Amino acid sequence: MGMDNDQAMVSTYESVPLENVRNIGIMAHIDAGKTTTSERILFFTGKTHKIGEVHDGGASMDFDEQEQKRGITIYSAATTCLWKGYRINLIDTPGHVDFTAEVERSLRVLDGAVCVLDGKNGVEPQTETVWRQADKYDIPRIVFVNKLDATGADFEMSVHSIKEKLGGNGVAIGYPVGLETRLLGLIDLVEMKAWLWDLDAKKSEDMQPNIVSLDQVPADYAHDVEQAKLYHSELINQLANFDDEIMNCVLEGKEPDADAIRKAIRKGTIDSKIYPCIPGSAYKNKSVQYLLNCVRDYLPSPLDVPAAVGKDKDGNPVTCPTDPKAPFVALAFKITADQFGTKTFFRVYSGTVKAGSYVYNVRKGTKERVSRLILVNASSSESITEAKSGEIAAAIGFSSTRTGDTLVGENDPRVELETIKFADPLISEAIEPSKKADQDKMAAALIKFTEEDPTFHYYTNEETGQGIIAGVGELQLDVNVTRLKNDYKIDVKVGAPQVAYRETIKTTANCEGKYIKQSGGHGQYGHVVFKMEPNPGKGIEVDDAVTGGAIPKEFIKPSLDGLKEAMERGMIAGYPVIDVKATLFDGSYHDVDSSEAAYKLASAQALRVAATKCSPVILEPIVKANITTPLDYVGTVMGDISSRRGQVEGMIQKANAQVITAYIPLANMFGYISDLRSMTQGRGIYTMEFDHYQEVPRSVQEDIIKKRG
Repeated sequence: MGMDNDQAMVSTYESVPLENVRNIGIMAHIDAGKTTTSERILFFTGKTHKIGEVHDGGASMDFDEQEQKRGITIYSAATTCLWKGYRINLIDTPGHVDFTAEVERSLRVLDGAVCVLDGKNGVEPQTETVWRQADKYDIPRIVFVNKLDATGADFEMSVHSIKEKLGGNGVAIGYPVGLETRLLGLIDLVEMKAWLWDLDAKKSEDMQPNIVSLDQVPADYAHDVEQAKLYHSELINQLANFDDEIMNCVLEGKEPDADAIRKAIRKGTIDSKIYPCIPGSAYKNKSVQYLLNCVRDYLPSPLDVPAAVGKDKDGNPVTCPTDPKAPFVALAFKITADQFGTKTFFRVYSGTVKAGSYVYNVRKGTKERVSRLILVNASSSESITEAKSGEIAAAIGFSSTRTGDTLVGENDPRVELETIKFADPLISEAIEPSKKADQDKMAAALIKFTEEDPTFHYYTNEETGQGIIAGVGELQLDVNVTRLKNDYKIDVKVGAPQVAYRETIKTTANCEGKYIKQSGGHGQYGHVVFKMEPNPGKGIEVDDAVTGGAIPKEFIKPSLDGLKEAMERGMIAGYPVIDVKATLFDGSYHDVDSSEAAYKLASAQALRVAATKCSPVILEPIVKANITTPLDYVGTVMGDISSRRGQVEGMIQKANAQVITAYIPLANMFGYISDLRSMTQGRGIYTMEFDHYQEVPRSVQEDIIKKRG
């Protein structure tokens, strides 16, 4: 690794070449130590001069008041720091499943990631979620096995869990010297040198490692030295599987030099053939400098990843070269608003943008002026004059740009990048201000929240006139309600959470719809026939198969659009329809009375016919819950799962606790944390995430329809 005991090199933003830029995210299961790791990175890179702690509300990256009070990361926080001549653009992402949208949009624009594991637990449920998100975008990762100073820490188990639970090739590149209260440091498996720290380091000068040869490791840690030698051999064998230079060394019985090993690790990491694993304890300030070196040495620069590919106005692919002199192309991935205005975070994929210039929003077809360009450092910022290809920055003053929009130069070719897709809401709540006078103020704030968070929705129920907020989880809604009260001084009342059910069909039928009004004068005439059939797991597909001019061409699109609009309103209980294929294949028209509106209404009528002919059913969201309970309460918890219509998938014992994995209807999980704590004397914990939709039992369906009127 070759680090000297010096502090991070001082370098200016402008002096860092693109090959020395690292755009990385920190991702993890909740409470794995992700934000603590980020805070230590800021400290050791000289970005902060005091270590902030999550538990006392002093973390720089969790600067929001709610983050500090709740002790969790809610919003992805961005910062820029320098390490030994390298610029690291760092995004600390949330670990709670309700805020996976923050993870999704961050990973969309990053080149690499550090996955933090709790060394006591290895891979946990939310680790799997964020890992899958990283897989989706082919993000190279290194793994920081954290909390090895805690009772029950197990580095080898944690590394093994990557392969066992994620299917990834976790490979140790460092081995811990000691564990739990005796964690002294690590052995670098590349150079086979030990990095040792003061066990009780409190001063910053004591937080620097002492790098020594293996024979200088204290004698009572001799077992760790021997294990490290075995792990070094395993590392070499793993690298030989894909690196010719290492393979030749193995075949010739030679020890590859450190540079060759580092080169091979970097290649394997960027190609996602291996996931290097590093032991440490961020809270105890052990291995953070080593981790920074690994970010530098093994994670890719913007030049190491494939160039972004967009589409021109005709849908043809267009490569956006990672070149500051090319036409400007960027993707907006996050919007925040405060008293100083709107910040639009974006990743530049090609070209350069300058402060004071104009850019063009391809999706909106609008121009935006770049009033200011800034580098964001958590809660503070620094003005810059330009942002180049491969860099992450934020613009002040954009009015119409939203998450997922492509920005190009004012006069550059119109290229659109693939947007960011987010989960649909799963629950909703009615909301109204306690004072009528606050109605407009509340609505304006909630609309602003929807602009910031694409998974948060606000709308008015057309039938009742009630304001509705919707999202992916209770915590997400609670956070936004708290923002209304604390940040905007609006007292609101919210209703009980409601499940976002869906509707679908189980059988195939031809469904005819007619809308005819011909009672004198200019009438209305629309006539359509759709084939409706189940389309499990494929969403809504609406196709045109009309032949022979049965329906004039100008009325085809209104017919299809009318059906889609009707599906949003539902068939039997007013919930959106999913997983249906509808093919328009017949109909008729009137030379005078046919109109777009008539065909839209006819298509809506066809859906009402489907409600009688296609065996419609209501679907409910099913969550995958991972419940950890002390052994004494397993029976009680299992009985409770059954009472919630849940199905247990598996059980794993960890120490004196049982981890139960179960599939449970979301409708029966509201307020579950209070019930679980009551059942386990406050010792049970759980996580859950949406897994799939499932048909509700007939009796439940009847109750839902009855309640919906």
